[in-house]
Amino acid sequence: MQGRMVDLEAGLRRIRAPNPSPMTLSGTNTYILGTGAVAVVDPGPADAGHIGAILAGLAPGERVSHILVTHAHLDHSPGARLLAAATGAPVVAFGAPEAGRSAVMAGLAAAGLAGGGEGVDRAFRPDLTLADGAEIGAGDWSVRALHTPGHFCNHLCFVIGDAVLSGDHVMGWASTLISPPDGDLGDYFRSLAALDAVNARVFYPGHGDPVTGCRARIAELAAHRRERSAQIRAHLAQGPADIAGLVAAIYTEVPPTLHAAAARNVFAHLVEMTEQNEVAPEGPLHPGAVFALRGG
Repeated sequence: MQGRMVDLEAGLRRIRAPNPSPMTLSGTNTYILGTGAVAVVDPGPADAGHIGAILAGLAPGERVSHILVTHAHLDHSPGARLLAAATGAPVVAFGAPEAGRSAVMAGLAAAGLAGGGEGVDRAFRPDLTLADGAEIGAGDWSVRALHTPGHFCNHLCFVIGDAVLSGDHVMGWASTLISPPDGDLGDYFRSLAALDAVNARVFYPGHGDPVTGCRARIAELAAHRRERSAQIRAHLAQGPADIAGLVAAIYTEVPPTLHAAAARNVFAHLVEMTEQNEVAPEGPLHPGAVFALRGG
């Protein structure tokens, strides 16, 4: 429910931002860690009403000690500066929006490719950075940062005992958008493996409800991506194709309004398949290229 603080388990609460959409489901989940001196995770979009609801939902005498951000998308991070201005708490994240990019994605960005999907918070700059494996805490809460690029290069998940705040990397209602140069399919697979090694009891995602059966969900998401690559491979076996042709052939169950997002995902697969020497673009690696199977 939007605008209302909900207890999830001891030391963890959620309040949902009023930004429902096809990309955010019922809105961005903002989490409150601990009691007393609390951390706010993902304050959401630049919505003064939501920031006010976060502060109003705290218990008497509680204060915000830290503001943690999973990644620099417009539905997750811009509210951090509003909340910091209201509380004086530092904003903590992996880094700026470009932090954690692979070399191939940095090259695509340098060539002029821009991200898509939820939109990048280009102005985002944390006050404190957290490296992979770093721990941070205050009062009665502490978390371990897990760098999980894939959906977004500066994406962090936060491990709290046997629970994980999984951001947009693992959700229950949908697979995540992977949109180069901010998203990277190879990194996505590696990050899924890192999350699998946590052996979590529950994922608390950036959108939607908590996810149990965590390892099964990770396996399902990885299998979905492998199946999509197999579909691309099978279509290219019939001859070279561009992304528009691949989307039309593969995403037959998806409404045309979502084809732009589907095209981003297909390009992510083609980038990874190019890196693995499975396919080759005719000319520079670019969303407008025609792709062919190597040796085909």
